[in-house]
Amino acid sequence: MTKITVIIPAYNEADSIALVINDIPKIVDEVIVVNNNSTDDTEINAKRAGATVLAEMNKGYGYACLKGMQHIANQNIKPDIIVFLDGDFSDYPEELSKIINPIIEDDIDFVIGSRVKKLREKGSMTLPQIFGNWLATNLMNLFFNAKFSDLGPFRAIKYNKLLALKMQDKTYGWTVEMQLKVLKQKLSYCEVPVNYRNRIGVSKVSGTIKGAIFAGVKILGWIFKYSIKK
Repeated sequence: MTKITVIIPAYNEADSIALVINDIPKIVDEVIVVNNNSTDDTEINAKRAGATVLAEMNKGYGYACLKGMQHIANQNIKPDIIVFLDGDFSDYPEELSKIINPIIEDDIDFVIGSRVKKLREKGSMTLPQIFGNWLATNLMNLFFNAKFSDLGPFRAIKYNKLLALKMQDKTYGWTVEMQLKVLKQKLSYCEVPVNYRNRIGVSKVSGTIKGAIFAGVKILGWIFKYSIKK
């Protein structure tokens, strides 16, 4: 039986976190919500919905993901697949089965839920997000002959492969770091088209000019760092 664990970084997602957890398919063994220094009822609502809730006081998407991985490392029985999912209800958690299917059926190492235009709700991605995705994926394609079309946060990876990546980024560069290391280690990967809707609440990254700039700088920094190492 395949053991599946979901990690959800969450900062002030009190209005959405229970909706996310409740829509996750029952095939998942554990849902870990990492409360990233929230000032609202994210922790309470996540616990009520049945999630394992961890606290990470250092703000940052990568910090939260690494906290979830640290929790898993201390478990006696490790999962086979880790799924990363946002806590804002912009993704459709019920599509998790689509995300993990290539791993289970075709032995693929890494799968990204690609937010293709025809499946995106109008306004669900900002112009900086769309441009940033386009630029980052095209640079990866140019430098590394990659076939990525998105930096989507809804993604799944074999647990042993995730450990081999030795993830480091603490903030905005987590997703692109993962993809670059997948390419460097020549892991098998694919994308699965997923639906995407307007999030509940305001984005902490794309919803602010500061967040969008910092994210862009971090993402491009990782890409150029790895292009130089080639």
